[in-house]
Amino acid sequence: MEEIIGLLFHARTVAHIEHLKTKSYAQHKALGHFYDEVIELADDLAEAFQGDEGIMADIPLFASMPTDTIDNFLVKQVNMIEKLRVSASSRKAIQNIIDEVIALYLSTIYKLRNLS
Repeated sequence: MEEIIGLLFHARTVAHIEHLKTKSYAQHKALGHFYDEVIELADDLAEAFQGDEGIMADIPLFASMPTDTIDNFLVKQVNMIEKLRVSASSRKAIQNIIDEVIALYLSTIYKLRNLS
């Protein structure tokens, strides 16, 4: 679970930076919504997990900026989250929050690719 939370924190930072850099109003709005929501979901996920499993010991910090476009960065992240979710928790409530995270990613990818 720690790696998923670290990925969400990293995505929030990257999305905020890209939100400030874009000249596209649609991208600006889509990324603004994403970075607001992803941090709320990360918090919900972390608290639910910790309520079940105890305090997470080591949330990794990802500091590198992507060398790809923001939509491709989000695709790579959502694919990593899909792989990590299997071992994260068997609790349905926690898996449901991960579903919400994935839905946010997919919706944002759609907006970035089709509404810009």
